[in-house]
Amino acid sequence: MSLEPAAAGSDRATADLPKAHLHLHFTGSMRIGTVREMSAAHGLRLPSALEGDWPVTFETRDERGWFRFQSLYDAARACVRSEADMRRIVREAALDDGAEGSRWLELQVDPTSYAPHVGGITPALEIVLDEAAAVSREPGAAQVGIVVAASRMRHELEARTLARLAARYAGEGPGAVVGFGLSNDERRGDTGAFAPAFRIARRAGLALVPHAGELLGPAAVERTLDAIEPDRLGHGVRSVEDPRVLERVVSEGVALEVCPGSNISLGVYDEIDDVPLRRLVDAGATVALGADDPLIFGSRLVEQYEVARLLDFSDADLAELARGSVRASRAPADVRSQALADIDSWLESPPEG
Repeated sequence: MSLEPAAAGSDRATADLPKAHLHLHFTGSMRIGTVREMSAAHGLRLPSALEGDWPVTFETRDERGWFRFQSLYDAARACVRSEADMRRIVREAALDDGAEGSRWLELQVDPTSYAPHVGGITPALEIVLDEAAAVSREPGAAQVGIVVAASRMRHELEARTLARLAARYAGEGPGAVVGFGLSNDERRGDTGAFAPAFRIARRAGLALVPHAGELLGPAAVERTLDAIEPDRLGHGVRSVEDPRVLERVVSEGVALEVCPGSNISLGVYDEIDDVPLRRLVDAGATVALGADDPLIFGSRLVEQYEVARLLDFSDADLAELARGSVRASRAPADVRSQALADIDSWLESPPEG
């Protein structure tokens, strides 16, 4: 997704706006140069879409579009074959997010994907947590908490195993597990079957952050509300298609991790103007913008705020989106309070120009 830059002198820089990033996948966070270097180092061949014809547009109305997206994601994930690779991904994600104004990043990872290369799911998670703690101490990096995510494509008993693992490492602050999610194609699997895993996560004090309301409509959102009682929804944008469901989202205080760039790239919406960001905000929903998978879609967090600008969000509106991201996060209290104060300072500063 390419965006025209804001007119000079008319707006404050969105990269300077303090914010939290709550929807970013581990493999999908990689720089395109990083996955190319990893593939070369391991003697693997990448699909052409990750070599030259990048980024790509997909069409979810035809399930072959999602299959193509998933195939590219799997090809990138196959290049992650060592502890060093995993540490590099965490480090670069934190530094890239920090450069875009993120004070806090919740990076979502399924450790089963990398376990074969590092001795199991526990070492895989510990590597990610250790590097998250280390890079969070570096100047300019976002502080990083981890969301452990199960896959809808696997058995619900595996989700319970992951929830127990996440609970063992639950905590506050950088280098801790702060949430538990459910990802992959929401048209697959029975959401209710994963409810026991989320109960385990809830007892451990983790944020419950399943995907819903992207590829399926408001009925899927409502099933997720009923079965899981989430704190946030990954995406959730299609709740706008049923005012009653959207009202439930708002009244139950469920924040929405809205990812405009991936919605457009995947064909959930045809044009930027179709993204219902304004409708969600006007209905009273808490919205946290996210980049989802920059490796595949070619747009990072700042570009999501630029989409909001194209949807006629003022700087005051952008500041409120940033506040929503911070308030919906599991960032430590001191990080939250400082970010909120700095958002106010950003808004009080003179526009560029």
